[in-house]
Amino acid sequence: MLRYLVRRILFSLLLVLVVSSAALVLTRLAPGDITAEQVGTGVASHTLAAERARLGLDRPVFEQYVMWMRQAVRFDFGTSLMYGRPVAGLVAERARNTALLALVALLAATVVGLPLGVVAGSRTGLVSSAIRSASLLALSLPSLISSLVLVFIAARTGWLPTGGMTSADAAASAGLLAHFSDVLWHLILPATALALPLAATLERLQAQATSEALGEPFVAAAAARGVPPGRLLWRHALKPALRPVVSIYGLVLGSLLSGSFVVEIVTAWPGLGRLMFDALRSRDLYLVAGCAAAGGVFLAAGALVSDLALVVIDPRLRGRLEAGA
Repeated sequence: MLRYLVRRILFSLLLVLVVSSAALVLTRLAPGDITAEQVGTGVASHTLAAERARLGLDRPVFEQYVMWMRQAVRFDFGTSLMYGRPVAGLVAERARNTALLALVALLAATVVGLPLGVVAGSRTGLVSSAIRSASLLALSLPSLISSLVLVFIAARTGWLPTGGMTSADAAASAGLLAHFSDVLWHLILPATALALPLAATLERLQAQATSEALGEPFVAAAAARGVPPGRLLWRHALKPALRPVVSIYGLVLGSLLSGSFVVEIVTAWPGLGRLMFDALRSRDLYLVAGCAAAGGVFLAAGALVSDLALVVIDPRLRGRLEAGA
C-alpha cells in the first residue's frame, strides 16, 4: 500500500506540474497581455513598454517559464498582475470557497442520489419510472441552464439570494452565527445547481449497480435461505453495488472542486472558477497558472481518494496490491 501511495503521489505531482506549466505557457503565447486594455486610451507607447518590462512580459517565453519554475518549487507562484497580491494566498482563499460549495453539493447529491438509485434499481413500477424520468431530466440540463433557471426563480420569488457569498448587512454585523447563517443562505442556490446533475448521475449508476447486484448468485443463495427482502437489499446487495459509484466518487469530487466554473460565474460565487475566468480575461498569466495548479491538485486528490476508497470497499483489490508488493 505504501508503494502504491508513493506512485500515486508522484503521478499527482507530475499532473499538477504539466497542467500549471501548460496554462502559463499557453496564456503567455496567446495574443495580448494585461497591458492590452490600456492600448487606445491615450497611454504613450513607451509607457506601455516600460510597464511590460516592469512586469517581466518583455522576456522570452522560455526564460519567463524557467524563472516561474524556480519560484514554484519553493511554493512561490509569483504575484498577480491584476490584484497585486501573492498568487498562492489569493488562490488559497478562493479555493476554500470552492471547496465549501463543492462539498455541500456533493453531500446533497449523495444523500439524494444514492437512496433513490437503490430504490429505482430494486423496484419496478411507477416509483422507479418517476425516479428515472426525473434523473434523466436533471442530466439533460447543462449547469449553465440550471443555474440560470434557479437564479430566475430566486429573483422572481425572492426566496433565495441571487448571487454572492454574503450580504452587505450580514458582513457588517459582528455575530459569527449571523455570518454563518448568511453564507449558508447564499450557498443553497449554487449548491443546488451543482448537485442536480450529480445526484442524477449517482442515481443512474447506483440503480444499474443495484439491479446487477441483486442478480448475483450469492444474493440468490441468501434469498433461498429465507433472508427477508429488505435485509437482502441493504445488507447483502448494497456493498457490492457501491463499487461503481465509489470508483468515480473521488473523480467527481475533484471535478467539482476544479470545474464549478459556470455555476460560480452565474451565481457570482467568489470561488476558484470565477477567479480563473477573471485571470484569463485580463491575461494574468501567473494567476492563471496558480488556478490551474490548484485545479490539478483537486483532480489528483480526487483520483487518489477514489482509488483508496475502492481498495477499502473491495477486498480483491487489496489482495492484488499485497501480491504486487
